[in-house]
Amino acid sequence: MSHSQSSHRAARGRRRRRAEHPDALRLLLPRALVVAFLAGGTTAFIAHDKAVRLTVDGAPRTLHTFAADVDDLLAHERLDIGAHDIVAPAPGTVLRSGDEVVVRHGRPVVLTIDGQRRTVWTTADTVAGALDQLGVRADGAYLSASRSRRIAQRGMELAVRTERSVVIVADGREHRLRTNAATVREALAEAGLALRGQDTTSAPPESFPYDGQTISVLRITGSKEVREKPIPFRTLHRTDPRLARGTVAVVQQGRPGVRRITYRVRTVNGVRQKPKRLHSEVVRAPRPQIVHLGIRDLPTSVRGADHLAWHALAQCEAGGRPHAVDSSGTYGGLYQFDVATWRALGGRGRPQDAPASEQTYRAKKLYISRGASPWPVCGRKLHG
Repeated sequence: MSHSQSSHRAARGRRRRRAEHPDALRLLLPRALVVAFLAGGTTAFIAHDKAVRLTVDGAPRTLHTFAADVDDLLAHERLDIGAHDIVAPAPGTVLRSGDEVVVRHGRPVVLTIDGQRRTVWTTADTVAGALDQLGVRADGAYLSASRSRRIAQRGMELAVRTERSVVIVADGREHRLRTNAATVREALAEAGLALRGQDTTSAPPESFPYDGQTISVLRITGSKEVREKPIPFRTLHRTDPRLARGTVAVVQQGRPGVRRITYRVRTVNGVRQKPKRLHSEVVRAPRPQIVHLGIRDLPTSVRGADHLAWHALAQCEAGGRPHAVDSSGTYGGLYQFDVATWRALGGRGRPQDAPASEQTYRAKKLYISRGASPWPVCGRKLHG
């Protein structure tokens, strides 16, 4: 090949490369820009990424975060913070790589100390930690849960009964006791004492025994007692036109009723107590007494007998007393009538219950029919 041909061919190759060069530049330029952008983004990523140690309720972990402060970190980790939770450092604090954030959730504890119940909050996760944090001295105390028990985030109930000194007086003796008992009954059991039958204590058996308390055991025996009491009867007065005015006749004798009362009788430590009334019932109703009052006006004159000394006869027979009754109860009144004679003469009831004027009137009638014979001793007084 001649020199001229070689030169011509080389020139044609240079023209071809110059024609292809703009296309190559267009392809290389975007790639260069991407490389440059990635290089800058990596630098920004490295600048904002932080390695932070996050400890939640004692469980630590290390994480990488773009959070600017503690609030951002808590939000990113979806940790809700309540009023009883603790966060350190405080929310809003700026974060730097290498920082540590501690979160401790508050836990509700329904705490009963020696019978006093209240709800408290603690960030401790064990019973021992909670007692220490709450300042509860539990040396020698009864705990309803072990000290090592973990407290769930929803909380728990915890009873603490401190050791107390009590004095129990029973059966004439004193028993001194140190106890964690929850009730007086439990303290009695620890002292070897028991309640039997109706026995009780000066403090309610189910109450909480406090320090320094003196508890008396009351030994009680009891029974029922039935008593009967009379119920007074009423007296009913009724007018009776068949009786002479002033006459008082008992036509129905009153009778008391009977009430049966049941009492509970207790003896406490050998001392009999005042009986307590339980119930009562009427076993027999009272019967009223019925008294008739005479309203009939009787004559006082009996022809043939008015002139006699009736006052003298009455003085001899009954001492002048209209209500006199002899020792046998057979004869009564001014003129000592028996009931049969009195009623035969028209009298009602008993002669001693009739007024003096009626007694004299009927004595006159008796004289007209039988003379002075009804009064064999005092009859002579009629004639002075």
